[in-house]
Amino acid sequence: MTIRTSAVSLAAALAAIFAAPLVHAAEPGGKLPYGLRSAELLPLQSGPDRTTVTAVRLVLEPGWKTYWRSPGDTGVPASFDWSASTNLAEAQPLWPRPEVIDSAGERTLGYHDELVLPIRIAAADADRPVGLKLSMDFGLCEEICVPARVDLAASATHPDDLPAGPDPQLAAALARVPDRGDDSVTCTLTPIDDGVQVAATVTDAGPDSTAALELMQDGVWVSQAEISRADGRMTAVADFVAPSGKPFPLDTNKLRLTLIAPDDAVEYQGCVRS
Repeated sequence: MTIRTSAVSLAAALAAIFAAPLVHAAEPGGKLPYGLRSAELLPLQSGPDRTTVTAVRLVLEPGWKTYWRSPGDTGVPASFDWSASTNLAEAQPLWPRPEVIDSAGERTLGYHDELVLPIRIAAADADRPVGLKLSMDFGLCEEICVPARVDLAASATHPDDLPAGPDPQLAAALARVPDRGDDSVTCTLTPIDDGVQVAATVTDAGPDSTAALELMQDGVWVSQAEISRADGRMTAVADFVAPSGKPFPLDTNKLRLTLIAPDDAVEYQGCVRS
């Protein structure tokens, strides 16, 4: 119990740090956070199935990394503030398949060198241009991790004026977004002193794969998943801790399991309780 409480406290402390970033990168030409070589918001483009997409492109200094959407025990996930944008109804990050990064004996999920993060855009009014402004908080890590913020913008563009398809770097990032799994996921929920432990089981993706469990609900801390295999099935076990520090009614429809292999990834939404 002490270990879990310490992890939650550390995550909370890191979250507090992220609320007041140490280094702030302004519009193009401003100072960038240490460890970041460049940052930009790509122009609006046509994506798959008549969608509109852009992407955040972060180029890291050698040896630096940044987190995936689920950063592990002690990381803090990225946050996005689009409130200064115009004619924007929705901006949905489409996270590409992450790398499994071992650092000081801890496993994290993230990216080295570069992150091209596709964003699916929905206009509030399809007959008006969309202008994008983003403030993004995230973590940058070398030997230690530091909080960073970038303020990015893309010129206002009318939906009728978008290029015919995504450029090569955005297309490559979209190709790495996990597929939606068709297999059924079974799960067991066990109350623990400070939350709920979830064990989710699905067809094994192979010996080189790993798994991440998430809950699409703000404020719930999730531990790194422990993986076991038997009879062609993989089971991922993680602790879910709510701000109350007590057991809570976990909605299994909001549970997300992602299997991550070196060359592909599959994610599953929801599970059937066993």
